[in-house]
Amino acid sequence: MYLKPILPFVVLPFLVSALPQPLRTATIPLNKRSSLRNADGTVDLDAVHAHISRVEWKIQRGFEAYGENAGVEFPQTRPQVAKRVSGSIPLIDDSNDRWYGSILVGTLPSLYTVDFDTGSSDLFLPGPECGSTCGGHTLYSPNASSTSKDLGRTFSLSYGDGSTVSGEQYSDSVQIAGYTATSQTLGVANQYSSSFTKSQFPPDGLMGMAFPILSVYGANPVFQTLVSEGVLPEPVFAFKLASSGSELCIGGTNPSLYQGSFTYTPVTFAAYWQINIDSLNANNAQIIGGVSGIIDTGTTLIVANTSNVNQFYSALNGTDVGGGSYTLPCDSMPSISITLGGTSFTMSPDTFNIGAYDSTGEACVGAVSANDGIGDFWVLGDAFLRNVYTVFDVGNSRVGYAQLA
Repeated sequence: MYLKPILPFVVLPFLVSALPQPLRTATIPLNKRSSLRNADGTVDLDAVHAHISRVEWKIQRGFEAYGENAGVEFPQTRPQVAKRVSGSIPLIDDSNDRWYGSILVGTLPSLYTVDFDTGSSDLFLPGPECGSTCGGHTLYSPNASSTSKDLGRTFSLSYGDGSTVSGEQYSDSVQIAGYTATSQTLGVANQYSSSFTKSQFPPDGLMGMAFPILSVYGANPVFQTLVSEGVLPEPVFAFKLASSGSELCIGGTNPSLYQGSFTYTPVTFAAYWQINIDSLNANNAQIIGGVSGIIDTGTTLIVANTSNVNQFYSALNGTDVGGGSYTLPCDSMPSISITLGGTSFTMSPDTFNIGAYDSTGEACVGAVSANDGIGDFWVLGDAFLRNVYTVFDVGNSRVGYAQLA
């Protein structure tokens, strides 16, 4: 039950350390990721394929982390078909490909930008020994923080496009929207590969917001640390991802950004934000029914296995152009919707159509892409999430969706 809305509280990042810990929700403005288009406006298929590959490796890395932490393989099964007031952290909008915002780390705290990713569980930042690929990023120096502690462990993260992040694990205080997670485990990178240079990856680092069992560090993600330390009014965070006014809300929702009530889907397996998808529809007809999904702010597109994606585009007379991408006539793009918890949410044309295939402007690339490395899942990324206000309810292990205001 949500309380009567009041004006949102906007955090002034450089004053956060002087403020007491309030029992209120707070918001972070979000900036958007880099574009998947060429300078002439056509789709950069190499960038699309590299992104799909990164999604594959991220999901597979989560499978491996789960196995190491749980001692059993990650189960993959198909499903059976059948408040308090928020404030905001604005998110920087980087051309519909990455949304990121600010956090504070250390004592005295320094400001960093991070990509908020619900498809992974760890926080990493560039460290003082990171080479030229970290140029332009704000470096986290453990020696500059009186609360930093070397945990004596290393980490290494690899992605399908060949990019890597590796370094040492530390613990320190992490502030997000005025809330402090103490003794938070984070990775301090001594190596960023070229894909994480400032021009390719504008934020300084990445903050995972999935469940602890996926942590490569074997540690609580930042949000779960906040929950365990009892500093939040509600164990909830929520996203609005849009061309403007994007934000991450911590400790509740922002009623000014959505209308009507939430439709909730229970988390079927608490590792990723894994839910059941009733159906994927085109032109008011069901094409795919009864699949398992992952709600992932760290994925730009919608990604599923080749068999499902072929079935989806075959019903629309789409054309396979390789690398998991498909095209449809630009002048007759279908109306796409996704049904969750019995409610259908329509994707706007500009979120399903990611751009022209070539300079003729006759064929356009669809946002649903294929990759067989992610198992049976449909990964619902930003192409879908830009159409709804999404709440991640840790306390009740569920995800909620509402129409944007």
